[in-house]
Amino acid sequence: MINEEIQERYADELAAFHIWMKDAGYTGHTVKSYTGDVVEFLIAIQGKALEQVKKLHVLSYLSRARERGVSDATRNRKHAAVNCFYKSLIELEVLTNNPAAGIKKSKTEKNRAPVFLDEGGLTRFLASVEGKYRTRNLAVFLLMGYMGLRVGEVHALNCKDYNPERRTLDVFGKGRKWRSIPVPETVAEVLSQALQERLNPWRGEKEEALFISQKGKRLSIRSIQLISTETFERFQQEAPAHQRQSYSSHKLRHSFATMMLRRGADLRTVQELLGHASIQTTTVYTHVTSREKEEAMALLEVQLPAVK
Repeated sequence: MINEEIQERYADELAAFHIWMKDAGYTGHTVKSYTGDVVEFLIAIQGKALEQVKKLHVLSYLSRARERGVSDATRNRKHAAVNCFYKSLIELEVLTNNPAAGIKKSKTEKNRAPVFLDEGGLTRFLASVEGKYRTRNLAVFLLMGYMGLRVGEVHALNCKDYNPERRTLDVFGKGRKWRSIPVPETVAEVLSQALQERLNPWRGEKEEALFISQKGKRLSIRSIQLISTETFERFQQEAPAHQRQSYSSHKLRHSFATMMLRRGADLRTVQELLGHASIQTTTVYTHVTSREKEEAMALLEVQLPAVK
């Protein structure tokens, strides 16, 4: 009930924010997440007029989110949502002040190594792909694990984005930027098979999506995540509970980046393949395992001076 009252009270501002996000090219997933965060914020300010909200109110909202146990990344997303909300209203000349501006981000665990699968683990994971739509799902995982695509990028792919003759895939990524990625031969074979098995949309409807559901609609981000979760559960079902990792679809992208760097790929090239705006983002994948550290240290020859 409170949610409905809030949406009614701030209906014009929320509608303006939605238009602004759509015009800025935000994905449907981001629009939904940011809208949810902003509604949560509007509930927290208890009916205050937006122009009366101070930086303290925004900080209080973010602090209460942290107290509920949300991660640093989630806290930062909520801050970004509120910041964009006010930014949109300023650009649309509804407000003149942004109380979310200038608030520092929470420091995330930058030194924590991303969870990833090595090449053997990735092969075993792909062997866990089962079911009626195995070829489609295998193609989805190959694009993430061997080409580094984000879940949202896989979701947004259209049939025309794949060029089987040139073996290239045009990907629309973050920042509304396109990048063209060469498709490995084995991935191309599975992708071509997935296209052959692709279902026809119902009732003659036109659907451009490369990957579609059993109802002939574009495969949603949530569906991809659920398929990934189910496959990872099968992949780890024989492992002891204490040895199971918190794998997700995004971890396949981590695996790709780690594999490329371990194979000697240039960091700048990996940045381009991943679609990172900054090379600093790519450096998170330059971590090495303990075994590699031991092998590196073993190259040293420690020589002590002779005892006199």
